[in-house]
Amino acid sequence: MSIDIKAPMPGKIAGIPVAVGSLVKEEDEVIIMDAMKMEIPVYAPAAGVVTEIKVQVGDTVNEGQVLAVLE
Repeated sequence: MSIDIKAPMPGKIAGIPVAVGSLVKEEDEVIIMDAMKMEIPVYAPAAGVVTEIKVQVGDTVNEGQVLAVLE
């Protein structure tokens, strides 16, 4: 079952501390966003393996946009 990790708000991608194939635990940082002049970490909602990263550093994203996928 795949799990989408979505942007909690509009912003810009500031960092991606994981790679495809990374094993993450629930609440691990998967994406770091810049929003409202603050860095906002986006956490894994569950444990799994990162199977897809749909954004790159510097991308502007909308609220609810899928940033990465876990299996």
